[in-house]
Amino acid sequence: MTWVNLTSIGQLDEIKNASGFSLIFKHSTRCSISLMAKKNFEFDWDIIPADTKLYFLDLISYRDISNQIAEIFQVAHQSPQILLIKDGDCVLEASHSDISADEVAEVIAA
Repeated sequence: MTWVNLTSIGQLDEIKNASGFSLIFKHSTRCSISLMAKKNFEFDWDIIPADTKLYFLDLISYRDISNQIAEIFQVAHQSPQILLIKDGDCVLEASHSDISADEVAEVIAA
C-alpha cells in the first residue's frame, strides 16, 4: 500500500464524494508522537483492504486542508489523527495512541 499525498482542497471533494472507504492520516512532521503513530500504523497496514485509499496529510505544510477536514467531517482537530471515511461520512476517528490499523480493518469488515 502507498500513501496518496493530500495537497489540495479539491481532493477533499473527491474523498467526500467517493463510494467505499478512504482513510486520512493527519501527521505533524514536528512531532515524535505523530511519527511513532505513523510507523506503527504502516507496520500493520497490510491488514487493511487493498482498495482502501490512504491519504497522507502533512498538516504543518497544509494547515488549511486540515482545518477543512475538521469542518467537512465534523471532527475536532487532532495530531496525529486518522479519519476513516465511508461514502462521504466519517465512521471512525482516532488520535495519538488510539490510532490502529487493526481497528480500521475491523470497521471496514463490519
